[in-house]
Amino acid sequence: PPPPAGPPPTPTSPPSGATPDSNKTLMLVLAYLGPFALIPFFTEKDDAEVQWHAKHGLVLFAAEVVLWLVMGVVVNIAGPLACLFVFLWPVLGLALFVLHIICIVKATKGERFLIPGLSPFADKF
Repeated sequence: PPPPAGPPPTPTSPPSGATPDSNKTLMLVLAYLGPFALIPFFTEKDDAEVQWHAKHGLVLFAAEVVLWLVMGVVVNIAGPLACLFVFLWPVLGLALFVLHIICIVKATKGERFLIPGLSPFADKF
């Protein structure tokens, strides 16, 4: 006689395609990559957590654009003192890069990082 049938085999790999968790992680990362924050902002309307991070990422991006524009104007007006800004630009760029990394890491862990001065503004819309 044939051997008794056992339980059906379990699949060893997940089905092909993106899982909801990986899609959410991708959207949380995109939320803090400058203009790419528009992607989760417009595509993930039903996910309040992704929307929160997308709004904060957009406000952070807008603040950075304003900051760089203001610094550009100041450098052009400063004359000989503009050489001091040569040292400030990379430090500011590194600080903003670290801020983005912190926001991404916190978001992927399910946490929120409140940016003083910017987070209250992002919560208004």
